[in-house]
Amino acid sequence: MASETSRSSRSSEFGQKRGILCGHRERPVLRVSRTKENPGCRFWDCVYYEVNDECQFFRWADPEAGSEDPYIARLKRKVVALKADVKASEWKLKVAAVFCLVGWVSCLCCRLQILLNHNQGLPCLVPLKLG
Repeated sequence: MASETSRSSRSSEFGQKRGILCGHRERPVLRVSRTKENPGCRFWDCVYYEVNDECQFFRWADPEAGSEDPYIARLKRKVVALKADVKASEWKLKVAAVFCLVGWVSCLCCRLQILLNHNQGLPCLVPLKLG
């Protein structure tokens, strides 16, 4: 659609303004683009878009959707997702490091206890007395 390119350059502040209506005096509907040019990009459109072609209301919900190459927009979304994965992995690594440190300290304490028992002439492992 030739008018789509001119409409896509309109203000993307629509999501912040609640009182905007389309040409039919209806609230626009948030949709997701399925085109090759803008896959997955969200936009506001007329309620009667597929039924009636009279209303030409169209606004991008994502500011970068209409202003840059869709490949770049997709890569930016991917970068955001990868950064979230890195943060999650860093947290898991820190938890594993703490468990490792606790394990080594426990092993060291056991070894010291064995050495102290050996120096005092006690058996290395003292059996527990139950009841």
